[in-house]
Amino acid sequence: MVVAAAGIGIILAFLALYPTAMLFYGSVSDAPLGVPGHLTLAHYRAAYGDPNTYRMIGNSFVFAAGAAAISLVVAGLLAWITVRTDAPGRALFELVAVVPNVLPPLLTATAWVLLLSPRIGLINVVARRVGLPPFNVYSMPGMIFVEGLILAPLAYLIISAALRSMDPSLEEAARIAGSHPLQAARRVTTPMIRPALLAAGLLNFVRALESFDTPSIIAIPARIEVFTTKVAREALTAYPPNHNLAATYAMSLLGIAMVLVYVYRRLTARTERFVTISGRGYRPHAIELGPWQYVASAGAILLLALIVLLPFCVLLLTSLLPFYSVPTWETVRQLTLKHYAFLLTSDRVARALRISTMLAVAGATLGMLLASAVACLTVRTRVAGRGALELLTFIPWAFPGTALAIGLLWGYVRLPVPIYATVWILLIAYVTRFLPYGLRAMTSTMVQVHTDLEEVSRVCGAGLLHTFRRVLFPLLRPGFMAGWTILATIFMREFSTSLFLYTPRSEPVGPLLYHLWIDGLHGRMAALGVVVSLVSVVLVAGARRASRTQLAD
Repeated sequence: MVVAAAGIGIILAFLALYPTAMLFYGSVSDAPLGVPGHLTLAHYRAAYGDPNTYRMIGNSFVFAAGAAAISLVVAGLLAWITVRTDAPGRALFELVAVVPNVLPPLLTATAWVLLLSPRIGLINVVARRVGLPPFNVYSMPGMIFVEGLILAPLAYLIISAALRSMDPSLEEAARIAGSHPLQAARRVTTPMIRPALLAAGLLNFVRALESFDTPSIIAIPARIEVFTTKVAREALTAYPPNHNLAATYAMSLLGIAMVLVYVYRRLTARTERFVTISGRGYRPHAIELGPWQYVASAGAILLLALIVLLPFCVLLLTSLLPFYSVPTWETVRQLTLKHYAFLLTSDRVARALRISTMLAVAGATLGMLLASAVACLTVRTRVAGRGALELLTFIPWAFPGTALAIGLLWGYVRLPVPIYATVWILLIAYVTRFLPYGLRAMTSTMVQVHTDLEEVSRVCGAGLLHTFRRVLFPLLRPGFMAGWTILATIFMREFSTSLFLYTPRSEPVGPLLYHLWIDGLHGRMAALGVVVSLVSVVLVAGARRASRTQLAD
């Protein structure tokens, strides 16, 4: 057991600590990437001696705070309508609310640019025709709006779970006392789910702070500098590339993210004083809105249109047009499948889809196997060093994709093992960054399985591995498949880490989508995005079917 824990610890340390240490080394080295050098603080002095750095930090915090606030408002309203009210269509709304998880954030950002482009954006064209001023998406408010909608599904999952777990008798008491449903929601429901709101807000603040998808599409053309665009500028577009300065900014971003993620974990760990469900039981009960239920349904439809329907529809339309333009009857007659035909004949697209699918399947499998081992050691044993394993799994939570990529560049360029500039460095990056997602799925499932069955197996003479394989793992298959599905869909669309690590021979779908966009090939980009979304849906459906089949067996 100790040997297994030590082996898992070494793997986790290599995945989490090695790129962190090399990122820090890159920020204090006086030599360029791949060359031995001496330690110096010159890069930190250069970074923080530049007044533009503080403007960049301010932009980053404004962007993250605004996006988190919008995501909370949208997700909170949608969760309240679907979970706590009798609005018609709630089951469908809940299903549609999680659909954006299979749509790459990069595609959502490009879709909103097509909708809100100052000159040809569909919404702005309609606004001008009715006498309203256009909305410029290439601005800080535009960035905040788009990122807030992208983050809303994550906040929805957290808030809706809290609402389902809340005892409705408190709301019923408020209504008996004469409170209107909206007043009860404001004065009773909202305070009781405050931990979930704070957790969702803080988590989305961190995710927005480290986001590169929306800034790459909106901030760079708008000349708005945030942390991630600054790292990309120094590492990818500067001539010559300054990987030392990129590491300096990435290290600063990592430090901020780690502090915020630590606060998030502390916040979610201290929720006992908000418990409303006890041993006496409770009965979920929907709030009866009367004639207002149809207004609530209309509100949910509007929110879902902003989150998923409008972006997906504009992408689908763009993929069917010879070139993007405002839809008219003339453009409808020009609908074509030529962009999809291009996908079938392009070797570059075929290679990218093949690489991304391989990374999704292999990476999700390896990630869940490692997550299962870590969860088993930390939850089912009392082996020494469990706390260290939990600490090592905490680090990837805070790793922004850009920071991890720069750390891996510094770490693997000098290793004798031929990993740098191959698809394997992408696999390592994906598993490292998103391991906590799989670990959470396995841990939450494992704590629900009692230890009696394992004890009976060991009494009968079975060893630890045999017990895990024949007794424990079959009970954990639903959690394993849930985590596998999450990782596979994320790996299929990953962009921010891949952009720094890929080569022309190892280009996955994410960077290819980005380059099609910046090259002005919007139709091809949209067609590929639709295909990627469908592949993600197939992965999810296949995993769910496999899980149901295994449960039936």
